[in-house]
Amino acid sequence: MKYLLKIQEKIVPELISIVENRYTILRNIYYYQPIGRRALAEKTNISERLVRKELDFLYGRGLVKVYRSGTILTELGSKFLPELDKYMKELKGIRTLEEQLRECLGIEEVHIVSGGLEPSIIIQEIGRYAARLLRRLLKDGDILAVTGGTTLAQVASAMSENEKPMDIIVVPGRGGLGEEVEIQANTIAATLAKKLGGRYHLLHIPDSLQEENVDIIMAEPSIQRVLKFLEKANILIHGVGSAEIMAARRDMSREEIEELKERGAVAEALGYYFDESGEIVYVTTSVGLHLEDLKDIEKVIVVAGEPAKARAILSVVSPLYHNILVTDEATAREILALKGGEVKNTGSVVVFSL
Repeated sequence: MKYLLKIQEKIVPELISIVENRYTILRNIYYYQPIGRRALAEKTNISERLVRKELDFLYGRGLVKVYRSGTILTELGSKFLPELDKYMKELKGIRTLEEQLRECLGIEEVHIVSGGLEPSIIIQEIGRYAARLLRRLLKDGDILAVTGGTTLAQVASAMSENEKPMDIIVVPGRGGLGEEVEIQANTIAATLAKKLGGRYHLLHIPDSLQEENVDIIMAEPSIQRVLKFLEKANILIHGVGSAEIMAARRDMSREEIEELKERGAVAEALGYYFDESGEIVYVTTSVGLHLEDLKDIEKVIVVAGEPAKARAILSVVSPLYHNILVTDEATAREILALKGGEVKNTGSVVVFSL
């Protein structure tokens, strides 16, 4: 594949630009459909004249349909997009970037979403990639644990519905944060289970508890039932948050937040707060999975993006606890830059050296 791309770059360099334009158009249609030509031109930074020309091509190949209300992807277009994702990864050198970041973090796999989209759409793209990855990993008999958050909600939203029910159980990894119901772990667990045709059990408790109440709550039979499933979970998918933002979501006082900052907290995951070196500086009192439990889980997937989260991802992700990271191109580059990576351009392929 790399050899063919080099030949293309030498002989037909204009082909690369054409493919990138069509890929950008298809991805934007996927998220904004139905979308008009003018809006599509604005979203993609491609001239309206060229958008019209490319839409004619894509229509002729049966990948899109054009209505008065705007353009949508056909079923063929929706199925073709993941295949085009793979090609674009090679074309843009993202496979190389994935390998560099995998080695940097010391984990088994890194999956990077191509850039070129608005930040809000990039989070949806991460969700789409993570949903496909999760579907490939899941098999009958699995117990999947999930946490809450905006990015995990996108994973649940992007998951396609199974025609044949799966014999799986989905459970929340921790209690809820008392925030919008759409991004709570319980909601995400239920959504995923329904789409996959599996079963789910919910954890009806807040994420932060008074220490004296933990033993009382854990004695409840309904809580014990969910905790037993959590003990047997073999796949976990969770997010990473910036320490200050997550502290605010937990309704911590200004004094508590200042104390976290003084301790150097930059990231939060599963109720644990980490400093830049990856050391735990604070732990919330809650019921559910704890960091040490991750060592016994077969596959632990971190799903997180945005360059502003690069420092947080770097402090949380560890080969001790994690196997897989799904992130975006800009965030991957920022993580490598924080680790002292140097960008080297080799034609259309970008290589990082550490």
